[in-house]
Amino acid sequence: MTLAKPAFPAPDHDHGRCTADALAHAEEVCEQRAQKFTPIRRQVLGALLSSHRPLGAYEVIDELAKSMPRPAPITIYRALDFLMANGLVHRIESRNAYLACAAHDHDATSAVAFLICERCGLVGEIPSASFAKDINAAARSSGFAPKLSVVEITGICTHCQKTA
Repeated sequence: MTLAKPAFPAPDHDHGRCTADALAHAEEVCEQRAQKFTPIRRQVLGALLSSHRPLGAYEVIDELAKSMPRPAPITIYRALDFLMANGLVHRIESRNAYLACAAHDHDATSAVAFLICERCGLVGEIPSASFAKDINAAARSSGFAPKLSVVEITGICTHCQKTA
């Protein structure tokens, strides 16, 4: 499989630009779907965009508490639910954490494949359309109606391989 872009950010990537692009994408998605991209939703997404590592809900709260009064957990969970429903955030089940989706066009029912580095904790997302069709077809042939497919692949990212 040839990737259109690297699954992980390059060490010298422009993180400010990356964050700005993802926030602009979120605004566009919400506008197209007539959804409100409220300040708290923006702040939660911004906290998740602060690194390319998944954060637990309480880590998001800790991140936001640096610049505002500590938000209530229910507020964060509601924002995360909204962001997931609109394909802007993914939940990494094995980590019980959330990851901002970097400007891909898919919704909460799309198949998603993650590459999770066991050393540094970075998570990359790769295109999954080719194998998603096979997984969904197999599920349907068993009489199952698939809703969401998530594949988590653990290993060592390129950057950590170079430093080993």
